[in-house]
Amino acid sequence: MSKPKPKTTKTASKTARAKAAKQRVFLVVVDECPELHQALYYACKRAKSVGGRVDLMRCISSSADFQHWVAVGALMAEEAREEAEQMLQDASEMVYELTGKRPIIYLREGEPDVELIKVIDEIPEISVLVLGANTSAENTGPLIAHLTGKGAGQCRVPITIVPGNLSDADLDDVTDA
Repeated sequence: MSKPKPKTTKTASKTARAKAAKQRVFLVVVDECPELHQALYYACKRAKSVGGRVDLMRCISSSADFQHWVAVGALMAEEAREEAEQMLQDASEMVYELTGKRPIIYLREGEPDVELIKVIDEIPEISVLVLGANTSAENTGPLIAHLTGKGAGQCRVPITIVPGNLSDADLDDVTDA
């Protein structure tokens, strides 16, 4: 029986390049819920501990939803876009502060559950979806309800649900930070 050959320097460097190209990408959905902080904080701490990065996604209603009154609809769509851009900017600053890396941002129009799955399917680097769970209401939120219910089979990546009642110190304890 022959012994396995040791890895050569060429093979070892090829393996290191493959690992670097396959870094973990944590996708966080940016919305108005108060649990966003916990989801972002958790994703940033995990990304930093594994050498990965955090990407951000925000979905706004499509302009087709505002077609009843064209002028009012255009103004509402513009305001929604500006608000989404500001939320993404604020979240981006937090990501940069915690990880030292700038996130990639996805701003989509349409239904959040549909657009989320599209982004995950279109971007093969995304490896984990991180969502914040509402712990003070009767349900955890529409995306979590969809993705843990009838939409569970649509998501190709693991989903991490971060309870919204955890403190930063609590999250530090579970992220090896």
